[in-house]
Amino acid sequence: MIDRMPPIKGQSKAKRLKWGAPQNQISWAYMKMLREGNKTCKVYDCNPYVEVYQFRENMYGLFNQNNDGAGDVWMYVTVGPEKAFVVDTACGLGDQRALIDELTGGKELIVVNTHLGPDHSYGNTRFEKVYCHEYEKPSIAKAVNPHMFDYLFDENGNNIWLDFDRKDLPEYKEYELIGVPDGTTWNLGGDHEIELIWMGGHGSGGHAMYLDKKNRLIFAGDDVCSDVIGCGSGGREGNPYRCYCNLETYRDNLKKLVERLDEFDYIFPGHFMVNLESTLFLNILDTLNAVIADPECYDYKEESVGGKGGKPSLRYYKYVEGFGTMAYSMEGVYKPDTSEQEKK
Repeated sequence: MIDRMPPIKGQSKAKRLKWGAPQNQISWAYMKMLREGNKTCKVYDCNPYVEVYQFRENMYGLFNQNNDGAGDVWMYVTVGPEKAFVVDTACGLGDQRALIDELTGGKELIVVNTHLGPDHSYGNTRFEKVYCHEYEKPSIAKAVNPHMFDYLFDENGNNIWLDFDRKDLPEYKEYELIGVPDGTTWNLGGDHEIELIWMGGHGSGGHAMYLDKKNRLIFAGDDVCSDVIGCGSGGREGNPYRCYCNLETYRDNLKKLVERLDEFDYIFPGHFMVNLESTLFLNILDTLNAVIADPECYDYKEESVGGKGGKPSLRYYKYVEGFGTMAYSMEGVYKPDTSEQEKK
């Protein structure tokens, strides 16, 4: 496959230099139609790197090109009667805070991360306080540091993946990162409530979704993606919550979520296609059940080159009916046996 996709005529100031891996054709076609044809798209002078789309009367999708070669990413801003809710902080490029203040009229912000990732949490230092699930806090706290952007440039200081002004990255500053348990809720004023729902599977074990009960939608992060749902890595060595980075944990939590389908109608993932019908979760659950019953039932496999100098690994892919694929490693299917660790 080619290592780049045909360019999309978006309005962002940044220009793509290089891709890591190509996206699938369905996701790319969707993004081309959206970015070139959506009438709500607007770029603000305070942050020319972000394309703003109005998906609901009080909810905006902030499209950010990924600083590295991975898939471009969505942030979401919901404006409540008294406070505004911000899902993920993207890659930190441009003045995210000024942009969000312009959208919300300067309302008090509740900022959350779905999970660790350069494209989901490296913008945290633009804000004073950020929430995440308690299992994800140690990994985010370690990764968001003064050297987090070093990998974006070569030995000569040139941009590798995306052409942007280096001065538009945030300077690292201390901020408050708060880990909270499953079921934590925030009130945006009146009857507008948003709930954290712990899912696991992706990230560092604490991947969370956020259920907006007023707008009847859920922000799904990377546990839903029209390109590849990568939810069975098995976790990273040294991560105390790696036991939750598997398909079985995700399946068990998704079973609980589908029992609540009467509470929401649409899904807004962290990448590519958005505004998906909530019944997609049933198809994802079917795929999870199939792989857990027989990990060898995959549709194809390929060697994946790890990012940031990581080692190559073998990934297995299973199609999600009517959607994309789910990727997993054999060690990332089942919950590990922690009985010996618990004895120690």
